[in-house]
Amino acid sequence: MRAIAGLSAFPITPSDADGRVDADALRRLLEPLAAAGIDSIGLLGSTGTYAYLSRDERRRAVAIAATAVGGRVPLLVGIGALRTDEAIRLAQDARAAGADVGLLAPVSYTPLTEPEVEAHFTAVAEAGGLPLVLYDNPATTHFRFSPDLIGRIARRPGIVAAKCAAPEPAHAAAGVAALRAAVPAGFPIGFSGDWNVTEALIAGGTAWFSVAAGLFPKRCLAIVRAVEAGDVDRARSLNAELEPLWTLFRTHSSLRVVYALADLMGLCRAEPPKPIRPLAPEVVAEIARTVRHLSLS
Repeated sequence: MRAIAGLSAFPITPSDADGRVDADALRRLLEPLAAAGIDSIGLLGSTGTYAYLSRDERRRAVAIAATAVGGRVPLLVGIGALRTDEAIRLAQDARAAGADVGLLAPVSYTPLTEPEVEAHFTAVAEAGGLPLVLYDNPATTHFRFSPDLIGRIARRPGIVAAKCAAPEPAHAAAGVAALRAAVPAGFPIGFSGDWNVTEALIAGGTAWFSVAAGLFPKRCLAIVRAVEAGDVDRARSLNAELEPLWTLFRTHSSLRVVYALADLMGLCRAEPPKPIRPLAPEVVAEIARTVRHLSLS
């Protein structure tokens, strides 16, 4: 398996009102990502609304994606679930359908303790049949990993990387350093939260798990490649150009914005799963103006 690094693009999972995945629309979203030369595709992440899809539809989405991508790009697949046994089954399903790596968040209704989360990851890694990326997404799970906990889980067999919320730019160096000090040498630590990621990459982050790259892979890839080449000024300049998009993400949520963008770009007509509501027409018009001004492609 290739190490988790570079740019991982996280598209939406278009589905109808009954939660059935639109295969043709998903293929239209995935093909440009594979063609752009990104480093992996993050299917069924938070932007991919994994928590809103049935087990059958999650398995079906992986099969569609594996066929569409055809081995050109590794598939990182969300397998989070409330129950440990269900997460194991989802990992097994994803592997059978063509996933390369699982993405596991500690989804819960009852707040979890650190020992419970550690045991959850250990069990899924042992029985799921997929290498796992630890997914720290406190905005949705309401559980925040300490660096020490990430370090302990990183040492478990089958845990191959971590996906963490990027620190605010002013704290990027300290935040990345704290994580690096906690995990084994060379363990990949990547970041999400598009508007904060550039500084985290510059500070030593291994990967960008990107919502925007699910629609604009070339623009996001340019930032990653600039950092990899040591051209920090170019990376920061390219990131600054995208600030109007980051403002939309922060204001309206990246999930709602990319659903509107997928429609505006003619890729699919899907709406986010209820009870999430589409953005108001005036906000969609603002998004359209912003994208035209940025000439995103």
